[in-house]
Amino acid sequence: MLRHWLTLSGLIALLASPLHAQQPFYTDDTAVTERGTFHVEFFNEFDALQHPQFPSLRQNTANYKLNYGLPWNLEIDADFPYLSIFRALGSVPQTSAGIGDTNLGMKWNFRKEAAASRVPAMSVTFYAEFPTGDANQQLGSGESDYWLNFIAQKHLSGKNRLTANAGIVFAGDTSTGELGIHAVHGRVYAGGLSLLRDVNAKWTLGAELYGGFTNNPELSRSQFQILVGGKYALRNGLTLDFGLLGGKFISSPRIGVQIGFSVDLPAVLR
Repeated sequence: MLRHWLTLSGLIALLASPLHAQQPFYTDDTAVTERGTFHVEFFNEFDALQHPQFPSLRQNTANYKLNYGLPWNLEIDADFPYLSIFRALGSVPQTSAGIGDTNLGMKWNFRKEAAASRVPAMSVTFYAEFPTGDANQQLGSGESDYWLNFIAQKHLSGKNRLTANAGIVFAGDTSTGELGIHAVHGRVYAGGLSLLRDVNAKWTLGAELYGGFTNNPELSRSQFQILVGGKYALRNGLTLDFGLLGGKFISSPRIGVQIGFSVDLPAVLR
């Protein structure tokens, strides 16, 4: 198994080309994957849950994401999470593990940023999440989710950029295992704000605020969290991504750590 992983990692590194990604931040950026290029992201996030989640204590999320660049500044996305939920002694089951809900989406970058204009770059995404996770083990929501998200991004200087997201879930919720807002009826509103700085050719560092709430008064579940992290370029087109996060309210982790990588594979369908 280790030999296969090292072989795959080596292949990815050899095929790498320039990146356009926002990981480890939850706030999406306006960039889309270059036409004819596959973009691959992987992260593992380990979270300590809020006390009201008891008997659930901790959650580990291993997420695999694949993007492909299309003509007309379009991109298609697919996310495949694998979840592990750890509960207090005596709970049945004490641990749940398995695939989560599968996320498919499309992103359109309909406006590029221009240096002579104050208008930011803008994109819109639409996602559909399908209930492939076992809801009985809290690995999935048991519902199909439909999410529209608007993105705006503006460079404040040559090295600093500000990105804002505003989204609405028309049906379903934002849950990933025990985290996120669980809602069966009523819309969910989510948004984020991130500030990133390209320190040099190797390092990008930043911070974000991310949260959400539902308009259903019967659900006292809200989400608010802060993440600080960044990216380190291991080589051209291959980055190590890392983040430390903490939150308030039941739908956010008390504290968590995230580590992963991002890579672009070369154009293969040109």
